[in-house]
Formats: sequence, C-alpha cells, structure tokens
Amino acid sequence: MRRLRPWSFLVLGLSCVAGQPATRTEAPPTPERTRISWKEAGQMKPRAAREISGSAWSIGCEVLDRDLADYQKFRQYLGPLGAKQARLQAGWAKTEQQAGVFDFKWLDAIVDDMRGQGVQPWLQLSYGNPIYPGGGGRMLGDGVPQSPAALAAWDNWVRAVVRHFRGRIEAWEVWNEPDGSTQMSVIDYANLFTRTAEIIRAEQPEGKIYALSLSTNVVYAEAFLLCLREQGKVSLIDAITYHGYPMNPDDTSLADQLRAVLQRHALEIPIRQGETGAPSARGTSGALGGFPGSEVTQAKWILRRMLAHHARGIPFNLFLLMEFDYAGQPHTGMNSKGLLKANADKSVAYPKQAYQAVQNVCTLFDDTFVRVPNFAYHAYARHPLAVTGYRQKITGAPLIALWYHGEVPTESLEPSPYKVDLLLDGMEFKDPVIADLRTGVVYEFPANHVSTVAPGRVLVRKLPVYDSPIVLAERSMVLRK
Repeated sequence: MRRLRPWSFLVLGLSCVAGQPATRTEAPPTPERTRISWKEAGQMKPRAAREISGSAWSIGCEVLDRDLADYQKFRQYLGPLGAKQARLQAGWAKTEQQAGVFDFKWLDAIVDDMRGQGVQPWLQLSYGNPIYPGGGGRMLGDGVPQSPAALAAWDNWVRAVVRHFRGRIEAWEVWNEPDGSTQMSVIDYANLFTRTAEIIRAEQPEGKIYALSLSTNVVYAEAFLLCLREQGKVSLIDAITYHGYPMNPDDTSLADQLRAVLQRHALEIPIRQGETGAPSARGTSGALGGFPGSEVTQAKWILRRMLAHHARGIPFNLFLLMEFDYAGQPHTGMNSKGLLKANADKSVAYPKQAYQAVQNVCTLFDDTFVRVPNFAYHAYARHPLAVTGYRQKITGAPLIALWYHGEVPTESLEPSPYKVDLLLDGMEFKDPVIADLRTGVVYEFPANHVSTVAPGRVLVRKLPVYDSPIVLAERSMVLRK
C-alpha cells in the first residue's frame, strides 16, 4: 500500500472544505525519495501558520484583483503551508467600478480569512483604472494614472483603502515593477510613490511602506532614490522590495547590487525579496519560460532560493501559491509557478511537490532560530557547496543547511558519489539526524559519522549532499511530537 504524506489527507478531504468543490481532485504524487542509503528515522510534520509564532516567509496570492485566480477555491491550502505573511494586490479597478464608489467586500473576505488562518496579508497598491480618462489599465504594463482627474481619483482610492484596512493591514507596497514599464519614467514613479506614501502616513502613521517592487533595473532604483532625496522624502520608505527570476536560484546578485547602491548613498533602508519563483513545467508563461521545469526541479529551485535569501537575512515572498492562466492578458497560457496545480475552473487539482517542500522550510526556519554570523567551518567537497549555520535562540542548539549550488537544479535524485565532510567549530550535537527538505524524510546517522575531534570542534563525515537542501539538526527539531 502506498504511504500517504500527512498533507495528502488535506487533499483527499477537499469536498468537506468551505468553498466551491474542485472538478478534479487528485491525491498528489508522492515525491520520489532521494537515493540516500541511510536508515529512515521518520517524517517531518508540517505546522500550520497558526502554530508558528513568526517567521520571514511570505507567500504570493497575487492576481486575485484581476480574477485570474479564485481565492475561495484554494484558501484551504494557505494556513497549512505555514507562511506567516501573504502578498495581495489591492485592485483599484476591481474595487472602484463606478466613479467614487468603493466596494471592498471582495478584499474584506480575503483579508479576514487570511488573518483568521494566522497569515498576515500585505497589500500592493496597483494597477490603473480605465473608468477614468488617462487612468491606465488593469494589467501589468497597461499604463499608469497620468491625467489630473485620474491622479485625484487614485489619491481618493488610496485614502479609502488605507482608512478601511488600517488595523488589519500593516504594510503597503506602491505599484508593481515600475522599471519594467515603458510608460513610467523614474520621475513619474517618484511622484506617484511620494503622493501615495504621504497619504498612507497621514491615514496610518505606523503602517510600513515598501518602495519600488523592482523588476531588474538597479540604475532605475538608484535614480528613484536620488529623486526622493532631492525632495527630502526618503524617510517615506520603510523597505525596498525587489524581484528576480534567475536560472540558478542561488544567484542573489540583484540584492548585492541594491545593497551596494544603498551603501554608496549612506541610506539605511532594508531590502525584501518581493516576488520570485520557478515553474513546474517547460514553456511556462511569464518569467523563466526557458527553465527546465518539472515538479522536481521546481521544488529544488524554490528550496534553494528560499534558503539562499535566508542566509543573507532577507525576508522572502514566494510567487506564488496558486498557478493561473493569463487568458491572453497580457501573456498567454498557464503560469505554472504556483505550488498548487489548477483545474480549468481554477479549482485545485493537487499540491505539487514544492508545496510540501515549502511547508518543511516554514515549519523549521521560524523566528526561534538565529543565523550564526561568520559561521566557522571547513568543508571537504568536490562541488561548490552552500553552508549556513543557525542556532535556536533559547537552547543554543545548532542547525546547518547545505546543498550543492553551482548548477541549475536537475532531475537527479542521486547524492554525489563524493560525500561531504564538515569540520565544525563551536557546534556540538547531542542526537543529530539529517532531513531532506524536499521530501521531509529524516535519516539516522550511521555509527561513527559524527565525532568530537577537539574541544568545541566536531567532524561530520560522509554527508549525502545533492543539489537540493538537506539539514543537519537535532532529532527533536525535525521530528516534533
């Protein structure tokens, strides 16, 4: 008999959950095990968002403002994922379909349900509204509000949405990828950001304001920051969000470039990963269309992308929970970056491998851990290796994440024949195991694979590393009761 993962029962019980039933609901394919020969010790148990006190993880629930996905058809998968935040677009055109009349019912239902599941939403203020001449369009790249009447209407909507949701929404992002639009110059965006941020500050002084939602153009970002400094408005920015879809998920060069710009101008502004993800099929619509997508490579890519950012101390939003079909606007075809496989009626067919993988990261890497700065180790490996050390804040117990990062994720489930030895300083284990974050399977250490070679120095031998993260941790961390 095939053994079902804990999250399989969530899928099989969909017909009992509130919301419209799926036309086709399948038990998800059980992720094929990595070919690790060590004895299995058990399976990681996912925690829902309500069970986690806090973390740096956010999940994208975008495109609901354009009805490209239906929240009620996938909401039951949000809380169990374990992410503590979710990114939403506030949808000016969906909210104001008649001039001066704001209907927030659609967004109220989503925000309240998310918060009830232990997930804090953050809202992006975009796109345009075609009911106003010069008001721009509803889709990415359709244009921005430019006429005096449209800008005045934008101000009224921003004031209304912030006033309506203050107390429930803590952070606001102004527009999406302005650097990718031929219709939005740096000056245009600086002016739009300033007028929007000043309204937010007036209506919700404690609200956080995220700028840029940058696609790729660091020159654009630097010019924007200089514009705001000339205006004396830099203090309106609480954080800068950026995107990025590199083939190799360990490529964080865009973050490096942004930090270099901020350092060059002596600006102490945090950065946040606002949108990034990988498709589960070849030829997907949108970014990374050329990625060798499959459910295996998607899961590996996402895990590495999440932990590469976590190692840099960068809060992270994954694009996205539910895959969707652009239906011809502005692209064509399915954007398969979602963690959930969609039916034609926008219901959930099943969670992909990456859903369980993200659950494992959210369950383990919460705010009870702290990254070890200047982590001291020596690695004996034949391939480029990513290694990050963490400690539990209360107990000081160690946790180490590692994977091969030199290449784009492959389909292979074979660890390298050249096993990895780690010499660790200042990290001692009492009852160590390893866990494969892709599958959640936990493995026993063979005898004599962990030894103390000097006071405060531990040698860990023959680790079965591959191009997807594994963790070395205490048994109690990954096999929770």
